[in-house]
Amino acid sequence: MTIRLAFSPDSDDIFMFWALLEGKVDAEGLSFVAERADTETLNARAERSDADVIAVSIAQYARVAKDYLLLPHGMSVGRGYGPVVVAREPRDLASLANARIGVPGLRTTAYMVLRTLLPTFDAVVVPIAPYARAFEALRAGEIDAALLIHEGRLFYEREGTKKVVDLGEAWASATEKLPLPLGGNAIRRGLGPELVEKISRVCRASIRWALEHKSEVAQALLDAETRADVGLDAQSLDRYLAMYANADTLDAPADVRRAIDELFTRGRAAGLVPDGARPDFAP
Repeated sequence: MTIRLAFSPDSDDIFMFWALLEGKVDAEGLSFVAERADTETLNARAERSDADVIAVSIAQYARVAKDYLLLPHGMSVGRGYGPVVVAREPRDLASLANARIGVPGLRTTAYMVLRTLLPTFDAVVVPIAPYARAFEALRAGEIDAALLIHEGRLFYEREGTKKVVDLGEAWASATEKLPLPLGGNAIRRGLGPELVEKISRVCRASIRWALEHKSEVAQALLDAETRADVGLDAQSLDRYLAMYANADTLDAPADVRRAIDELFTRGRAAGLVPDGARPDFAP
């Protein structure tokens, strides 16, 4: 049976699935095919339920939970760090009330968290691909600030921009130091309990293998990197994977699960999460 995977071009996503797609772990008789797309495209695809396992923003999972379970592994979690809002000059978050802020998508966790921290701003969707687009829009004055996710949040200083706020820091301050669950992998309920459990087991094995062979996988990712504009090197990749491909990725601990509940509660209060939505985990 062929299982359809869909995940982003970002390093932590391919890190999770690399061992599986390269035949390093037992696929238990299943065949996997993968597609890659940017975060907001994946979030939109999840609404159509057209992939068996799909990387989604945790905020978006609240809207597609009727069709998907959330895998307890494969999450990107920030512990005191996360997406950053940057501007051309130093300023504070309050100064951006009613300003134009470039966001990577209206379904992303980063957007939801920012909206809970700053209820009034004009969201301008700036796709994360190509990588340079947000910085170009900022320099051109198309937006007053930019909300950066994935590798973009590593390189904002290199691009000459100034940090306004780190959402992971702000979230921790507002929630008694809870981690910030940003993204995860969802699995289609329609596959049935037995197949869901098998796929989950195989995907977890892939993550475990990658964590145990991190140097090998990291080198393979660098060799295969096609996003020349990102400028990813061994040092920055290692830093990025340390942030978003770690023990929290192998198995979401209790505080991450509490943080998802808190995110849904705050998102619901902001009108961004449907009533009754709750995280429902696969085995």
